[in-house]
Amino acid sequence: MTRPIAALAGASGFIGTALRRALVDEGYAIRSIGRSGPDARWDDPDSVRRAVDGADLLVNLAGRSISCRFTDANRDEILRSRVETTRALRVAVEHAAAPPSVWFNASTATIYRSALDRAQTEAAGEIGEGFTVDVAREWEREFFAGDLPGTRRIALRLGVVLGDGAATALLFRLARLGLGGPQYDGWWFPHRRYRGIGSDPTGDGAPEWHRSGGRQRFSWIHIDDVIGAIRFARDDPGIEGPINVVAPEAVENRALMAALRHVVGMPVGLPAPRLALEPGMWVLRAEPELVLKSTWVAPERLLEAGFSFRFDDVELALRDVRASRAAR
Repeated sequence: MTRPIAALAGASGFIGTALRRALVDEGYAIRSIGRSGPDARWDDPDSVRRAVDGADLLVNLAGRSISCRFTDANRDEILRSRVETTRALRVAVEHAAAPPSVWFNASTATIYRSALDRAQTEAAGEIGEGFTVDVAREWEREFFAGDLPGTRRIALRLGVVLGDGAATALLFRLARLGLGGPQYDGWWFPHRRYRGIGSDPTGDGAPEWHRSGGRQRFSWIHIDDVIGAIRFARDDPGIEGPINVVAPEAVENRALMAALRHVVGMPVGLPAPRLALEPGMWVLRAEPELVLKSTWVAPERLLEAGFSFRFDDVELALRDVRASRAAR
């Protein structure tokens, strides 16, 4: 019996590693695309076309991590690494004699505006402004460009994935250091790190801030549910276009930080206004947007299609991640 083939780009990251393992367990043969292959390299377009041609499934998770400071160099690389790899794959699919029947491309739930009033859904969500939003817009614009009649395209608007990744590690570190109290948005010295980018930059360049009082929402998803959602959407021919890949209930920042304290066993957590958080995040080489933007997103399309989440409680998800790390 012929094994199905999955072409994976960006398979060395923690989501890609988990997905590769899951697909191998299902019986897939894997073709890996990356800077150094092994099956195809970004600087060798012919090898990318060969990897894509005849694949049953294509998944692109490539892109420079946003767990960094948004310096000019990092901003440019974050955008370039997403758009150029997506373009290379689209060209490969266009020229494939046997194109993949379904193509998943990573995107991000931060494409929506900072929302304190209601959840953002695929149908009624409002696109935001600024750097991370523009990265997502350019990414999805490239992904959905052109006509690929033989390939169903699905953009994964991912929330913060709880697992063996940089964002989860940062959250645990904040809690262990006694900084696991609520984070309060507020004034900070003007800067230009969050200004728009790409072919059609949005916003006025000034960083947004909201008096959210620690009630900004945090949209998250456990790594197991990311894998489950990809499998579910792959097998449902009615799903295409952007889908929100987040747990059903976004939690308030206060609740998230309380859950983190419980999980790491830290009885206290100092509250952090932006005036204190900005210097701390500079030391950690990260951006405060992770915990200050109200990313209130709902997985309307997945729920309507009947997907069942394994983890819908953030503390249980965090405990599972911590136990998995301890077991290694």
